[in-house]
Amino acid sequence: MEKLINVTRSSLPEFEEFCREIAPIWESRWLTNMGEKHKALQKALEERMDVPHVTLYTNGHLALENMIEALSLKGEIITTPYTFASTTHAIVRCGCTPVFCDVNEDDYTMDVTKIESLITDKTVAIMPVHVYGSLCDTDAIADIAKKHGLYVLYDAAHAFGVKKDGVDAGCFGDVSMFSFHATKVFNTIEGGALCYANDGLVTRLNDIKNFGIHGPESVQYVGGNAKMNEFCAAMGLCNLRHLDEEIAKRKIASDRYDGHLSGVAGLRLRQPQKGVSPNYAYYPVIFDGYKYSRDQVFEKLAAENIIARKYFYPITNSFDCYKGLEGFDPDATPVAKRLSENVLTLPMYAGLSVEEVDEICRIILE
Repeated sequence: MEKLINVTRSSLPEFEEFCREIAPIWESRWLTNMGEKHKALQKALEERMDVPHVTLYTNGHLALENMIEALSLKGEIITTPYTFASTTHAIVRCGCTPVFCDVNEDDYTMDVTKIESLITDKTVAIMPVHVYGSLCDTDAIADIAKKHGLYVLYDAAHAFGVKKDGVDAGCFGDVSMFSFHATKVFNTIEGGALCYANDGLVTRLNDIKNFGIHGPESVQYVGGNAKMNEFCAAMGLCNLRHLDEEIAKRKIASDRYDGHLSGVAGLRLRQPQKGVSPNYAYYPVIFDGYKYSRDQVFEKLAAENIIARKYFYPITNSFDCYKGLEGFDPDATPVAKRLSENVLTLPMYAGLSVEEVDEICRIILE
């Protein structure tokens, strides 16, 4: 059987490094409930991203839901359907209404020229999505939000380690959510975080994620449970040490793809953003008039034990669970729909060799 090349592969530290990191847990027997590893990772992330506050979570989705609840949002939230299910589900599960804005052709993020036409007296926030590590037009979105008195809540699941003009992605908007899932550039096995500057959110977010407990005999909020455990935090501490090295390895693979696929008729590649230092989280290719369709290329690669991903497909406003509901119409966001039908993300991870990239490109181009 040929070696399987998956669309992604989780980054891990050396086994001995992780063992050293978790050794104190055996001494303390403190496995969860914001122990020393949790506190250390929180501080390390605040310093790395230069943000005032980081709240850690068991996953990025619960972070999104907690973010909406903490701000007491009820009403319409302008977002994009070109995203993972979590973004839309979080809005709906929190009792808000997603209003879908189309994306632009250049970087697949929210089309800022279409936002204001979607604002009504029920709009309470804008939830843009940084896509594949490309950043939204944060300046334009900030101006629109300020003009209309709206919160800006970023789904930054793809953007950890990305900077714009030297400013970390975690610094944009009122709150930014990051996913630390095993498939991400930086992982804590499972995990997520919220980054923000508002001091008033610290206690509220901790209440929501830890049952509202303020002490052994004091429960002051009807909260849930979304705490990151000590083992996940320890993995995060290890992986954070190697983040720059991991991104540099991804860049080698990305540059190799560029060398093979740039300028090929019918293939559209994502272009670099001015002033943005990327994390090379994904390598999306749009099949636009190519000799093979996206689905044909997907099958050709799969036949050679190479697993690519139709990501994002389908778009969230076409999900079966929302069919027939008002506002869920993929034809209302034609650019997002067209992208979803033609995009393929090729294998991308730090351990992907240039020889493997060469083989993937050979199959696509043959």
